[in-house]
Amino acid sequence: MSIPAALRRRTPRGTPATGRSLRLPLSSCVVAAVVLAVVLVPLLVPLDEQAVDMTNKLHAPSLAHPFGTDDVGRDVLLRCVYGLRVSLLVGVVAALTATVIGTAVGAAAGAAGGRTDRMVMRVVDVFSSVPHLLLGIFIVAMFRPGVWPVVISVGLTHWLSTARIVRAEVLSLRSRDFVDAAVSGGASRWRVGVRHLLPGVLPQAGLAAVLMVPHAIWHESALSFLGLGLPTHRASLGNMIQDARGTLLAGDWWPTLFPGLFLIVPTLAIASLAGVWRERINPRRRSELML
Repeated sequence: MSIPAALRRRTPRGTPATGRSLRLPLSSCVVAAVVLAVVLVPLLVPLDEQAVDMTNKLHAPSLAHPFGTDDVGRDVLLRCVYGLRVSLLVGVVAALTATVIGTAVGAAAGAAGGRTDRMVMRVVDVFSSVPHLLLGIFIVAMFRPGVWPVVISVGLTHWLSTARIVRAEVLSLRSRDFVDAAVSGGASRWRVGVRHLLPGVLPQAGLAAVLMVPHAIWHESALSFLGLGLPTHRASLGNMIQDARGTLLAGDWWPTLFPGLFLIVPTLAIASLAGVWRERINPRRRSELML
């Protein structure tokens, strides 16, 4: 019996295969809807973040306000979209920043090898020993509350895993025959790194960046929830959840539920797309998952 047939027979009733086939379109639809919402809604419905309407205080979800209103009369749906917009901005920019730093450090360490590699990785180990959130709080505390301090905080605390991944990939590529041929042909270390090693690590670095976006979004929300991220009047998912703690205890569930869903669903969709990408660039892992 051929291996594919054996794999099909060991897949119970096709459920995992069906789940994988549905994961990509569902995640893509969620991400597309999120992107359209955060791009179009601010253009069509401007939000006055300082506006207060106590006559609409804590109205339950209705046709006028599909997600209800918060404790000062602001529309929860509109603020969720604006908050998600901020979270995506922080997540994407911070992930790109961390990926660039991690790729540069990991590629330099792997290409140099020897003592330089050991010294760089010991520095990475020292930074890894400090909790990300604690180090992020320390960095944010040096600036006034705003978007860019949070981006800097997340970017400077999340490059470590990318550095390890890129270093491991560079070490693997260094043992390949085409690299040995380039060195034997007289290519300089810089040319080997730029022409042969860097293109080989770009898929892994891109995957690390996509995987980092949900983590960065959660990190920004955690900082805002602690009161160390964006100013309290700004629409942020973390700020909204923090402000709604009192209303939740009073039985008003919608100011907490919907920001939480706006935080969980898009990050799960992005992580799912990253998982599909990981299976595409690593077919061996995909075949192991089918067993």
